Amino acid sequence: MLQGTGSDVGKSLLVAGLARALTRRGFRVRPFKPQNMSNNAAVTPDGGEIGRAQALQARACGVAPSVHMNPVLLKPQSEVGSQVVVQGKVLGNADARSYRSLKPQLLPRVLESFRQLTTEADIVLVEGAGSPAEVNLRAGDIANMGFAAAADLPVVLVGDIDRGGVIASLVGTHALLPEGERTRIRGVLINKFRGDPSLFDPALDLIHNRTDWPSFGVIPWFPGARALPAEDAVALDRATPSNGGGDPIRIAVPRLSRIANFDDFDPLLAEPDVELTFVQAGSPLPGNADLVILPGSKATLADLAFFRAQGWDIDLRAHWRRGGRILGICAGYQLLGRDVADPQGIEGPPDKAPALDFLDVHTVMGGDKALTEVETTDGLWGKRVRGYEMHMGRTEGPDRTRCWLLPDSARSPDGRVMGVYVHGLFSEDDFRSAFLAALRPGRVGGLAYETGVDTTLDDLADHLESHVNMEGLLTLARG
Repeated sequence: MLQGTGSDVGKSLLVAGLARALTRRGFRVRPFKPQNMSNNAAVTPDGGEIGRAQALQARACGVAPSVHMNPVLLKPQSEVGSQVVVQGKVLGNADARSYRSLKPQLLPRVLESFRQLTTEADIVLVEGAGSPAEVNLRAGDIANMGFAAAADLPVVLVGDIDRGGVIASLVGTHALLPEGERTRIRGVLINKFRGDPSLFDPALDLIHNRTDWPSFGVIPWFPGARALPAEDAVALDRATPSNGGGDPIRIAVPRLSRIANFDDFDPLLAEPDVELTFVQAGSPLPGNADLVILPGSKATLADLAFFRAQGWDIDLRAHWRRGGRILGICAGYQLLGRDVADPQGIEGPPDKAPALDFLDVHTVMGGDKALTEVETTDGLWGKRVRGYEMHMGRTEGPDRTRCWLLPDSARSPDGRVMGVYVHGLFSEDDFRSAFLAALRPGRVGGLAYETGVDTTLDDLADHLESHVNMEGLLTLARG
């Protein structure tokens, strides 16, 4: 099990790279994360949803994702509450306090999923969440040491040197843990190192002297990480506009407060002639954008109010009047309609509000959550699209008669405003190329996005093979 000294130390990426490296060595490998908190989710072939990072890790293993790879997924809907997904299905909503009392009841389901994976694999790579040093959350823990103890797993602790204070983070974790949990940790990995690794040798000696934990490696910074889907919105805190160079196609994405499935935009970020900007709260939508895309959200009505509070509704209307194009994906599609209603209080208090009024459709939350993989042909350019639907509610109205991608899509009479429920639609190269050519006539694409993801996973595996004591990790895994 890989645990970290904190969030965003690179655990997800390390598990993906180790999964690919060990799979190439001939092992049957499976990823596992007992509890994940993320609004970046993926649909599984068995009809559920898991964290996007675990879907990427499954890809690194060369297997289809399964709900058992991430049995508990928390999808934040507010500062204090989340939707709780257990083994791929929505269990309900819980605030932080009520979830703490729920966790002990979830441990048997988590262990059930873990045992299922152990029947399929030679090696299961387990990823923790947050840090085991959060000792105030230890009671009922299923994400870090609580799970490691229940499953009797050895632990490797990952520290992020790029953020600074890595020695204090590792030694401080040792100081906070009780003796039984200290001894469960068998060594450390230092991640995201820049410069000459030999300069860190004295620090490794200090860490070992203070903790008795050996090092399994000092891993240099891996630049290719930006080509792989990020686990959660923490990555957007450091997001900068992609570099389109010359006269790029300019795309603006307002960063909603509960933005979800923002990996929809990874293929566009990879395009060399596209400049995609995540517009932060307090900043206007850029006046020179060719396209504004409204992304998914885990709290549609709350983000509708958030959108207006930034003045983005005024910016979007001005963009449209200048002849700009608009696309809404999932909740973004719902925001573009006449109104949104949540009579059952599925995403928050029961409410109804007028939406942005760019499409003649109305949305009502309710019914079962749509969780389906999609493979179809678009109605505009005749290109294959593969993706998935993951949403609550139903959208109806006259503009759906101009559906362009499955029945659950809509288009304005002039064709400049479009809405769709399908996530991941830009991953297919031919469709993405046709879509961008409609923004910039004569534009010719050539990016092989999916091939690039697999190439990056191989590069990451090579990187870890060069800098990690793989034989030491295998010895640890074998017990």
